Amino acid sequence: MFIGSEEEKKKGIETEKKFREWLDNHNIPYMYIQQDIETFSSTFNKLFTGKRPDFMILVPNFGLIFVDVKYKNITPHFNTFPIDTLDAKKYSKLQRKFNMHIWYALSNENVGYKTWYWVPVSKVFEEGRYTEEKSGKSGMPFFAVKIEDFTQISDEDSLERLFSKCFSD
Repeated sequence: MFIGSEEEKKKGIETEKKFREWLDNHNIPYMYIQQDIETFSSTFNKLFTGKRPDFMILVPNFGLIFVDVKYKNITPHFNTFPIDTLDAKKYSKLQRKFNMHIWYALSNENVGYKTWYWVPVSKVFEEGRYTEEKSGKSGMPFFAVKIEDFTQISDEDSLERLFSKCFSD
């Protein structure tokens, strides 16, 4: 479920579509997680206020990665991406409670959806700079996460790049 203007909803839907195309082009098995609140139990919705990632990616010999796909632009003056604190806190709680791997994958039309910026939820808290400033989109405080803290995966790269970067850091 998208919050925001009609234009933001369209951008979010387009970003998810482009991400799905990237997964399909690389033969990555996944499940899209329907965002309707009725598709999850009332207990889940109560515990996590309905917050859930967009995709579940199945990684052979590893397990699952849950991915929340976002349309985000880089903040020009600081070279950071803003990640809403409320979102990050809900994902962190979900991740800890159920021992899940949850990542953000960000992109936008400025890069033609040809680059995906990946970061695990835990790194948002570790590396992101918390700010009380309000996000223009949600009106909430956010974490400013430097672009260097993301793993950049081009349209031509496979998911292997994500894992090779994880193990080289």
